[in-house]
Amino acid sequence: MLTRRKFLETTAGTALVTGLLPHVGSAETAKTVPYRTLGRTGEKVSCIGLGGYHLGTQGDEAESIRIVRTALDEGINFLDNCWDYNGGQSEIRMGKALRDGYRQKAFLMTKIDGRTRVAAAQQIDESLRRLQTDHIDVMQFHEVIRDSDPGRIFAPQGGMEALLAAQKAGKVRYLGFTGHKSPDIHLKMLETWLAHDLTPDTVQMPLNVMDVHFDSFEKKVLPQLVKHNIGVLGMKPMGAGLVLKSKAAEPMECLHYALNLPTSVVITGCDTLPLLEQALNAARTFSPLTAKQVSDLLARTATAAEKGEFELYKTAHDFDGTYHNPQWLG
Repeated sequence: MLTRRKFLETTAGTALVTGLLPHVGSAETAKTVPYRTLGRTGEKVSCIGLGGYHLGTQGDEAESIRIVRTALDEGINFLDNCWDYNGGQSEIRMGKALRDGYRQKAFLMTKIDGRTRVAAAQQIDESLRRLQTDHIDVMQFHEVIRDSDPGRIFAPQGGMEALLAAQKAGKVRYLGFTGHKSPDIHLKMLETWLAHDLTPDTVQMPLNVMDVHFDSFEKKVLPQLVKHNIGVLGMKPMGAGLVLKSKAAEPMECLHYALNLPTSVVITGCDTLPLLEQALNAARTFSPLTAKQVSDLLARTATAAEKGEFELYKTAHDFDGTYHNPQWLG
């Protein structure tokens, strides 16, 4: 069994085994979605989370509401969203889906862009209104993708002041941050957090079969999150679809690879019910991969991953909402 210490010493996640995975709830039936522990919070969350962005791209609002409610009914309790997704439509639709008792089934996460106290406070309140709830379970700073972001967030009258005030007021329960650009910026944000005698409850980042080969969050950041018992939110298990375009891995392989890492939740976007069923099947059929299965999969993806062309969220501005809309930062 791989110990936490050995994982922290390794340079790649090719030997991860059951002992390192967060606690997985027992499966009483074949339809059970396993739950894991969200870091030091102790909260139990579904190993697969429903991504919020794609809900706003679904042409039919009623269908997007059906996707959220079906996910909750089938055992996925972790919901992802963000203040800026689709001009707020993703949160608005999720808020409608959470009516009629569905909010009680959900562990709700959303994100804000505000780097100033004023901007962050406004976005927190707007998210609460859109999501039709009096509290968010996890609120994260979105798109920590610039070297200046940690300093701005923690500056006097910075966004962290608003987030801590919202937590004290009961508007948010747990705090964290997310980003997709650079593991080094993630490490700087984590170090800044710790330097202020605070520890994030969650950190979100890309974790997939391409990442391990190129400017890797898995290699650089994941060991530090494990060390500090921070809830790991893996995103882009299929690289926003780019990994699949490489033809180097299939959807189920991508989802199982991310689940094989010490993730609390693997967040995947589902804009149709068949894609939701795929995510549910991945959760229900997952069992820890052998070292050979991991090494074979990574061998298949190594060449395609070399230059980051299938991880454009790292190498281009295509996925950088706050780059194109700097006013969101405040």
